[in-house]
Amino acid sequence: MDSTIKASEFKAKCLKLMDEVAATGEALTITKNGKAIARLVPLKAEPRSLFGLHEGLIEILGDIESPIDVDWKVQQ
Repeated sequence: MDSTIKASEFKAKCLKLMDEVAATGEALTITKNGKAIARLVPLKAEPRSLFGLHEGLIEILGDIESPIDVDWKVQQ
């Protein structure tokens, strides 16, 4: 559940609150005159690219480029 804070209090403690949100992962709702006006949420890391994801984890044994000695039969 996210916490709520008044805008004036947020202004005074902004940097500390940003550190807390980053550390806990909990969102913070900022209110002004009793109405929610903004939310401070932790930034999620962007997913890594899939290219090169398994680099160094997979080992290819043998020759995967040469043709194999299997006759294929095509059905029509």
